[in-house]
Amino acid sequence: MTEELNGILMRFAESGWDLISIPAQRYLSGEDCHDTLIKAVRTADAECGSCGCEYDALYKRFLELQDEL
Repeated sequence: MTEELNGILMRFAESGWDLISIPAQRYLSGEDCHDTLIKAVRTADAECGSCGCEYDALYKRFLELQDEL
């Protein structure tokens, strides 16, 4: 996993939004939850990906980098 991707996951884990924070925390802890994490980020992007918050670009960048997980 690249440093960029790790940084994005850490931001998700610290976000306080259970939809992305829990799967990100689980993935960073070594759990095999790849599909759950990707689904959560896709859902977050669909629900909130254009609200103007700092995470909008992170959802999209994560989805571009997901093959590196």
